[in-house]
Amino acid sequence: MSSRPGAAWPLVAVFTAGYLASYLLPTIVGRLSAHLGLSPAQAGLVGSALLLSSAGAGFSLAGRVERYGARTPARVGLVLAAIGYGWAALAGSVPLVVLGVVVGGFGSGTATAVAAAGIAARRDPHRTSSLGLLTVSATAGVLYLTIPHLGGGHRLPFAAIALVALLVWPATARLGGATTAEETASPIIGRLPHRRSGLVLAGGMLVWSMAQNALWGVSSRIGVVQVGLSEVTVGAVFAAALGAGLLGVTGAGLLGARLGRAVPIGVGTVVIAASIVLSSSARDLGSFATGEIMWNTVYPVVLSYLIGLAASLDVRGRWAVLAGSASSVGVACGPLLGSVLSEEAGYPAMGLILGAATLLVAAPVTAVALHTGGRPLVPGSVRRRGGAPAALLAATTGGGLSGAVPKLGSPEQPVTELRVRRRRLVRSAIRTAGPDGGSGQSNAYASTSDR
Repeated sequence: MSSRPGAAWPLVAVFTAGYLASYLLPTIVGRLSAHLGLSPAQAGLVGSALLLSSAGAGFSLAGRVERYGARTPARVGLVLAAIGYGWAALAGSVPLVVLGVVVGGFGSGTATAVAAAGIAARRDPHRTSSLGLLTVSATAGVLYLTIPHLGGGHRLPFAAIALVALLVWPATARLGGATTAEETASPIIGRLPHRRSGLVLAGGMLVWSMAQNALWGVSSRIGVVQVGLSEVTVGAVFAAALGAGLLGVTGAGLLGARLGRAVPIGVGTVVIAASIVLSSSARDLGSFATGEIMWNTVYPVVLSYLIGLAASLDVRGRWAVLAGSASSVGVACGPLLGSVLSEEAGYPAMGLILGAATLLVAAPVTAVALHTGGRPLVPGSVRRRGGAPAALLAATTGGGLSGAVPKLGSPEQPVTELRVRRRRLVRSAIRTAGPDGGSGQSNAYASTSDR
């Protein structure tokens, strides 16, 4: 993809279409159980199949979005989502619904992978990911307010996701095409950086997302079965919770990196664990609504910082896609885990187990945020060990390092951007700045400073 990304709104639109299915998971699982005669565990398994298919698409596209360009994969993903979820909406038997769910999930995962790679390439990936979460939360909130009043069995949630995929299609015209052969052969494109931190982050996001969606997948049944609320009331609680999430994401976007990423991730995860315990042990509307609203307020905030952290590890977006796909695996396992735990141990015990798992994963993920600093490179602020060679490389490449990331544990040395007018002088600088000591660097700076 281009090193000069355009407007953010096409990426936000594709991100919304890709993430919407996981946001509507409670109503999908609940309606499959109520209207197709599935047990809660079986309905959770169908939801897991949807999200596993989505994760598979992300893993298969990791590192390949740049080669294919964003436009074509995004369109393929949206078409698959529209066809798959549309088929699931029209189907009346469980096998056909599962087939549509798997196809639609692969489309959702493809759209999400394209959006994640594009967000990682932007100057401020956290702000863009916050905007995407804001949009998908608003869309899901509107659907939670309307779907309970329209009936339609299991068909309506799937039809809504398919319709959103079709509405997002025109936005793909503003996405970039495939890279040229010259860009593909660029020597700056290198091996996957920060492997240890990336693997820890991906594993942490898998467990973290699994705990979140284990609760989210059974939240509707907690409200109906344990608290005794109607579907309309539960839908209103979810809409209010997602509305609070809008405020949380808006605040995270305004806050940006002022507190870094470690503080929002660490403190936010502790609050999430407490919210899980409160919501799963609720016996009345007040405690159920408080737990759900508090949880949905903080959950997208922490998720936006996790997405931004993964994006900062590799500006080509490979860690963003891989970590996002690992998160999708956790999301996929969540509904089944929540259903099994709630049936075997009850909702309160399930909440204690999920809350403990959330607290355990907070430490390594926060450590990654502390260790990397999570700041993407931008022109005029090159941070690498040594300083002077990095400044020269910034001058010869136009001030941007595609694919370069700060060295872990390196001292930060802000360096002023150098601008070069004539290509001949750049080549001269590259020839003179060799490993022959200080004189070579002095000659290089003398050449690049000649305007």
